[in-house]
Amino acid sequence: MNSRRSWLIFGVGVLAYLIAVMQRTTIGVAGVAATDRFHSTASVLSTLAVLQIVVYAVMQVPVGVLIDRVGSRWLMAVGTALMVVGQVTVAIAPTIGVAILGRVLVGAGDATVFTSLMRLTSSWFQGRIVPQLSQWIGNIGQFGQVLSAIPFALVLHQAGWTTAFLSAASLSVLAFIGIVIVITDRPKSSREGPRPASWPEALRALRVSLKRPGTQLGFWSHFTTQSSGTVFSLMWGFPFMVYGLGYDAGDAAAALIVMVAAGVIVGPLLGLMTARFPLRRSNIVLAIVLLVGVAWAFVLLWPGTPPFWLIVLLLVAMGIGGPGSLIGFDFARTFNPLHSLGSANGIVNVGGFLASFVMMFLIGIAMDTQNAIRVAGGAASDLYALSSFRWAFAIEYVVIGIGVVFLVRARRRTRRQLSDDEGIEVGPLWVALVERWRRRSSS
Repeated sequence: MNSRRSWLIFGVGVLAYLIAVMQRTTIGVAGVAATDRFHSTASVLSTLAVLQIVVYAVMQVPVGVLIDRVGSRWLMAVGTALMVVGQVTVAIAPTIGVAILGRVLVGAGDATVFTSLMRLTSSWFQGRIVPQLSQWIGNIGQFGQVLSAIPFALVLHQAGWTTAFLSAASLSVLAFIGIVIVITDRPKSSREGPRPASWPEALRALRVSLKRPGTQLGFWSHFTTQSSGTVFSLMWGFPFMVYGLGYDAGDAAAALIVMVAAGVIVGPLLGLMTARFPLRRSNIVLAIVLLVGVAWAFVLLWPGTPPFWLIVLLLVAMGIGGPGSLIGFDFARTFNPLHSLGSANGIVNVGGFLASFVMMFLIGIAMDTQNAIRVAGGAASDLYALSSFRWAFAIEYVVIGIGVVFLVRARRRTRRQLSDDEGIEVGPLWVALVERWRRRSSS
């Protein structure tokens, strides 16, 4: 545990995840090119990303059960191979239907990597370093978005669609080789116990994990913090900046790096705060949700075109949401035994992607509907008008608002369980702050 071997496996796993994130986000940068290549509407184009995310989300629970049953190594290898096939399919796709099939394969492969890596980390490391490593997985992995925003976008614009996606697929070939050669599921000295002996036993562990309030709290934490940034980086941010705000395509792709930079800076701090204040993790989550909501409010309500500095602040807020979503996995880790952690992590990871594909699809419908109304009224077609983006992005408040309601309910049940099982009482944050201030004043 925490050995050189542990760090080698962690390094190869993080590299594989970084490449998986790149494969996931290439379609966001290629959104404008996909519109030109396939002559698609906004709702059809959104399907290109939505189905990928749907497949990713749907597979999380089965992948979690498979991790507990057969281990992480081969799941990561098979998933990486699927991403290679998927990106090659997208590269040579003659129609939007074939491209969608390719992205479905990418989503299926992508679904195996992150949850498997989180499980490997819990098997090969122990102590307070685990939540910090979880943050570093997210932070380093998001550099995959940098690969899609700069080198991939550059190849796409200079060499074309096919060359760009084939080049992306070649990186997953390298990840596949590293996984097969280096990664093993657990140390020989591991005491985490045997895997479930049968599929019924694995499914029973899944049901138990799902019923735990702490797992549900992790799900809704992931749901509310991760989704806005995923929607922006994976699908609608690039068209919004290019068509709605009038940015150059290269500048828009580069601006997405701000989200990555924000996550890299804030992620380690969130890891330290999560380890230092384990009873206040939900307060951190709610603070991040509030930050993103306020940033979006300023952008959507700004008269005229929002200034660049305000867009940067929005990107920073959404970038913080990325590492903030990893707090959900810390809930899963602390409220579930290690032998069923794969299932619990799979449940949590569904949250943000469920919210993401719902919002992606609804935003696409809202964009098409507004354009249809505009044309019916005698105006010229303007699918990506800034005013259309304002109303479409407002859908996020409805979806995330629902998530916040369920998050608060899950937190209440989790705190009640802590009180019943361990005698730990967690009161409102403002009460704790007042009591701490009084103690300092008296001393």
